[in-house]
This record gives sequence, C-alpha cells and structure tokens, in this order.
Amino acid sequence: MTLQQTARNTYVEGSVQTASPERLLLMLLDRLVLDVERGLRAQAEKAYPQAGKDFVHAQAIVTHLMSTFQPEGLKGGPELMSLYMYLNRRLIQANVRRDEKAGKESLWLAKNINDLWKRVAVAAAAEAKANEGKK
Repeated sequence: MTLQQTARNTYVEGSVQTASPERLLLMLLDRLVLDVERGLRAQAEKAYPQAGKDFVHAQAIVTHLMSTFQPEGLKGGPELMSLYMYLNRRLIQANVRRDEKAGKESLWLAKNINDLWKRVAVAAAAEAKANEGKK
C-alpha cells in the first residue's frame, strides 16, 4: 500500500468514525451509486470479475440498509423497504445475468433513493434549526 493510499484510508476511517448517523447514511448511499456506476462501466468493458465485485458491494450496502431500516410507524416506510428489496433483486440480475437493463435501472433507483434521503436530511436540518431558534 502506498503512502497516499494509507493517508486516504486514515482520512476515510476518521470521517466515518466521527460522522453522525445521518451523514453515515448519506455516505453509504453515495457509495451505493458509485458502486453501481463502476459495475456498469466494468460490464461495458467486459471486465466481469470487477463488475461482480462492484455489484456485490452495492448489494451489501442495500442489505445493510434493509437490516437497519425500521419502517414501522414511518409514513411510506413499508414502501421504501419494498423498494430496497426490489433494488437488491435488480442488482443481483445485473450481476449474475450481466443484464445491462437491470444495471441501469439499479443506478436510476440508487440515485433516486440517494436524492430522497438527501432531501430528508436537508429538511430535518432546517426543522432542527428552526426549533433551535424557538428556544
């Protein structure tokens, strides 16, 4: 490992350890999008082992999201869980079948889920700031 890689890993590890739960979620979703983009690019280049690694990592992120998500009592929660499950199936199809359509749909879904959670985070931060001003 080069000095630059070691420094980057140290920085990322520190960022993860000090991030709020909300920020960790957004970091995970950014990585999900990146993994799917990389998987599609690798498939286009017929670099199937690399595509497999990227899609499997994306699947691991979605599995983590599903295992930590608590949809009960959240408006739209069960629907979002269903969306996570569908995305996971499409990632598997993109990987195992080398299905470009499934990969592109996975990317579209990942980007939209990422965008959704970013909007939720912005709205929550605005609400917290407004409530702080009322104290």
